[in-house]
Amino acid sequence: MRNALDTAELNAAIENVTRAGMPGLFAEVRHGDQVWRGAAGVADVATGRPVTAGMQHRVGSVTKTFTASAVLRQAECGRVDLDAPVGRYLPELVPGERGEAITVRMLLDHTSGLAEYLPYAFPSLKGFPVVADTRPQSLDDNRFTRFRSADLIGMGVAAPAVGTPGGAPGVYSNTNYLLLGELLERVSGTTAEQCITRDVIERAGLQDTGFPTGTHVDGPHARIYEAWFGMIDPPRDYSVYDMSWVGPTASLISTVADLNRFYRLLLAGEIVGPSSLEQMRRTGPVVSQEGRVIEYGLGLHPMEGAGQGAFWGHGGTVWGGGTLAMTSADGERQMAVAVNLQRWNRLDSSGRPEPHPIDGALADLYRVALYG
Repeated sequence: MRNALDTAELNAAIENVTRAGMPGLFAEVRHGDQVWRGAAGVADVATGRPVTAGMQHRVGSVTKTFTASAVLRQAECGRVDLDAPVGRYLPELVPGERGEAITVRMLLDHTSGLAEYLPYAFPSLKGFPVVADTRPQSLDDNRFTRFRSADLIGMGVAAPAVGTPGGAPGVYSNTNYLLLGELLERVSGTTAEQCITRDVIERAGLQDTGFPTGTHVDGPHARIYEAWFGMIDPPRDYSVYDMSWVGPTASLISTVADLNRFYRLLLAGEIVGPSSLEQMRRTGPVVSQEGRVIEYGLGLHPMEGAGQGAFWGHGGTVWGGGTLAMTSADGERQMAVAVNLQRWNRLDSSGRPEPHPIDGALADLYRVALYG
């Protein structure tokens, strides 16, 4: 049995993350009807403005669960066949044999073999996944760049394949979810963002969640700081950014309370039906962007080391911002955490990220939040 909320322990754990070097973070943890919301540190390192637990935040790839849910809703309506080739829907984007071999399901679970487009859209990241061979200059260059989704997809499709369609392990790639955004637009007759808003965000009754319409977060929010493994020192504020570089794969803005509500309803079968939810939780091995093999379903993954997948959700990062939202399978215990610094680890002499006190402090917070 997991313990009920220990607010003193949670307060101490979140403060320890700032002591370890995080500028600011905020969280909501739920156990049944009990709710704890906490915040520590600053939203602005220049002014000392404090973070608060109700702030909006760029939640990164947590967006993928929303996009996957919208695709499953379209499948339930008969507009999408998960096992049909993507070339049936988007022949101009994935042409020829690959379009026939890659299914919609393979996009959802990252087994398409399509490469990540980011090192091509951001040229100074071309050395990825060898972090020591990357530089952060492109992050500044593209701050106000308006990307076309089709152009980004084209970069990923034209790049050397990272696997064979349906092969294991899969390889995590944002190209997959940009294609799912184009699929939603094709079958729904609206933009992907409008479809996700109607079928998922509004269905869940989320009041403080939505896609950006410009370069700013409109509601109360923290500045978000990117260190790029010590190559940006001091870390730079990227809270103002054109998010077309990720679109329906990672551009959503939300709050920790809304994320907990969304995942609670999703795992209760109130966003997609039971059969769809079962498919979302059917996992296989996928190589993450950090190079680790994780279990991944259809826009959902279990918390690593969390008791054989007892918790489900997603993590996410953008330049400067990070989020992790996890919910127990029965919806009883939930955690959503948002932080305003990313890639704080410096590189050692071999080019690998060095351990940092923030890593351990965050792991302790997650443990207390999930298990009490």
